[in-house]
Amino acid sequence: MQTHADILIIGAGLAGLVAAAEATAAGKRVLVLDQEPAQSLGGQAHWSFGGLFLVDSPEQRRLGIRDSFDLAWADWLATAGFDRPEDAWPRRWAEAYVQWAAGEKRAWLRERGISFFPVVGWAERGGYGASGPGNSVPRFHVTWGTGPGVLAPFVAQARAAEASGRLEFRFRHRVSELIVTTGAVTGVRGEVLAPSDVARGQPSSREQLGEFELSAGAVIVTAGGLGGNHGLVRQHWPARLGAAPASLISGVPAHVDGRMLGITEKAGGQIINQDRMWHYTEGIQNWDPIWPMHGIRILPGPSSLWFDARGRRLPGPLYPGFDTLGTLAHIQKTGYDYSWFVLTQKIIEKEFALSGSEQNPDLTGKSIWQTLGRVRGGGTPPLRAFLEKGADFVVRNNLPDLVAGMNALTPEPLLDLAAMQAEIENRDRQLTNPFGKDQQLTAVRGARKYLGDRLIRTAKPHRILDPAAGPLIAVRLHLITRKSLGGLLTDLQGRVLGASGQPVPGLYAAGEVAGFGGGGLHGYRALEGTFLGGCLFSGRAAGRAAAGAS
Repeated sequence: MQTHADILIIGAGLAGLVAAAEATAAGKRVLVLDQEPAQSLGGQAHWSFGGLFLVDSPEQRRLGIRDSFDLAWADWLATAGFDRPEDAWPRRWAEAYVQWAAGEKRAWLRERGISFFPVVGWAERGGYGASGPGNSVPRFHVTWGTGPGVLAPFVAQARAAEASGRLEFRFRHRVSELIVTTGAVTGVRGEVLAPSDVARGQPSSREQLGEFELSAGAVIVTAGGLGGNHGLVRQHWPARLGAAPASLISGVPAHVDGRMLGITEKAGGQIINQDRMWHYTEGIQNWDPIWPMHGIRILPGPSSLWFDARGRRLPGPLYPGFDTLGTLAHIQKTGYDYSWFVLTQKIIEKEFALSGSEQNPDLTGKSIWQTLGRVRGGGTPPLRAFLEKGADFVVRNNLPDLVAGMNALTPEPLLDLAAMQAEIENRDRQLTNPFGKDQQLTAVRGARKYLGDRLIRTAKPHRILDPAAGPLIAVRLHLITRKSLGGLLTDLQGRVLGASGQPVPGLYAAGEVAGFGGGGLHGYRALEGTFLGGCLFSGRAAGRAAAGAS
């Protein structure tokens, strides 16, 4: 068993696999370490919906979407809000990434067999005007095969390199120290953990069987973020998003613990923007959990009415799918960590998608026939299972019973039936004409002018209290952890920069641990479809650079 490699990669997720593919293609001998067992190969990417941000793609053009680098870059800058001296490298990474998304990215993916669902999604719609944050046009391209489909070519490359002797996986190897020799990172030390046969994503044992030490010409850290460590999430929670939440559910497995951030900082790396994070407000408790506090995020269309814990409708433009962090900050200032969707059967079967590869068996399994069911309506089988078994769903035939059921789910009966009925009836009156003063309905009507939304993502406007559209449905929404937007500061080659701003010799980083590039290429907010893409882009850069330097 070798104790030295040309390149040592910490983390067998998407960024690590992409870096390994680039390094082995350059003829380097690579060791890939991961604290989890082999069945977790691919990390968080396996569970993802597989959305990728592309600009001016054939899929967009076929749907009549006119996009360009200039429009996408303006949207990115307005959304990111770069405003700190340390944002110099994140901004460079962001511009390089948007150029890649508008240029080589799609062809590079297609060369590896990755293709896309033909309807492009419209995430983070903004709503604050042309100069505000958000996507001006739909850019969310769902991979045919979801997260596993994104991973597949890179797993295949790694296995081929493994078979040829150029790559070796060392699972259950937890790194606790980066070895620094005369200022350069030259290897790692850590613990060998006991074998584990738990299913993918489930917590594995931390029993130690021994220790290890390995040396390398270069070390690439691709260990992910900290969304599974609620203590660290709360520690870095920014005041601009309100008080740190007392209640959270997890959108990522427990092993997404952030431990390599501190270990890399101790070896000389610089961490920036740890107060920038991306958590969702539309989380529901998984009725069939895989990891502790397992939550699923609803990817909503724009029609559901959104109420806070006391039954007050959220103000515009805080509509479903418009501004994730704006909504999060608003909810946190209410004094409660949850909110509510109120909708109809017609809305849920048209507009609700569930994030996660396992929640989308039609797309993950590449079944054209099953996927056509999204156009026919009725909702996917996983969605119907949540309606039947989900702890956060209330389904009733009339509003008094619905509100009573909602109050029964919370410690205090905070919702007033008369107030909610007045709000919903006032909204429903705005449907008398094809225009009106309810800005959410105006947004819904505008969304339906886009073919993709009209086909599968936005229900025809109707009265919430119309019995023909029922039954009525309420969904209690939790705050759900997901991504770190800050991380290790890197240059465009993925080299980790120290406190002096100079590269730490022999040390590279990619993926979420590096803020998806540069310590935070998203700035304060994401346009979506950019997390997997950031892993691809930064992993490729670090793998190529380390191969050239080692």
